[in-house]
Amino acid sequence: MENPLQADCGSCFGLCCVALPFARSADFAINKDAGKPCPNLRTDFRCGIHTELRQSGFPGCTVYDCFGAGQQVSQITFGGRDWRHAPDTAQQMFAVFPVVRQLHELLWYLTEALKLRPARSVHGEIRLLLTETERLTGLAPEALEKLDVAAHRQEVNVLLLRTSELVRAEAGRKKKDRRGADLIGARLAGADLRGANLRGAYLIAADLTGADLRLADLIGADLRDAELAGADLTGSFFLTQPQLNAAKGDAATKLPPALTRPAHWS
Repeated sequence: MENPLQADCGSCFGLCCVALPFARSADFAINKDAGKPCPNLRTDFRCGIHTELRQSGFPGCTVYDCFGAGQQVSQITFGGRDWRHAPDTAQQMFAVFPVVRQLHELLWYLTEALKLRPARSVHGEIRLLLTETERLTGLAPEALEKLDVAAHRQEVNVLLLRTSELVRAEAGRKKKDRRGADLIGARLAGADLRGANLRGAYLIAADLTGADLRLADLIGADLRDAELAGADLTGSFFLTQPQLNAAKGDAATKLPPALTRPAHWS
């Protein structure tokens, strides 16, 4: 069965390549406004340089994930009407996509939380929020445009924080809270980060060679160019494939079973 939280680009109208803006930087070779198609987007809604994105100056595209929101908006919310053949849908479709993307990301985290046995005492509450979030994704475009997704995200976050505390407690010791910490370029090679709270931490270009990240909460941590060679990420949680894709690692990096070793790692 198709995973609704996994991007299916073949069923999407290239929404991430049109609806979202990006600025010329190390991640993108050009500037692009929201609602303007990327020049690399083909008429069939596929990327013309998909296999050469990194070499062409678009590594930012390789670490983006819509969590299945693209096909949801394209095929369900708008019933398969694409913005090229039905231009009257374009503005609303591009406005709705980021909202649904946030909801799908929350669905992914809630689904992951249900897999964490130390948090089973809150699994009932998680299931209720999961059901409600799924309901929201099925709203009509007009309702999605008006949805206070930030308020819903906060409600989910409270439960994810409780989940995190329960899981990290399995490390058996209190660890320093590094939530949102500025660890850009930090020298953390061989660091014992078991059970650490690294939610939203800035770990850009940090040296985590051989670090122990078991039972660490990595939700929202910025791992761009972080060195994970030989690091142990088994048991770390709320770690997404895009986060891994943005980092550096090697054959000795130990990963959670649900994630894939990026092809560009040495």
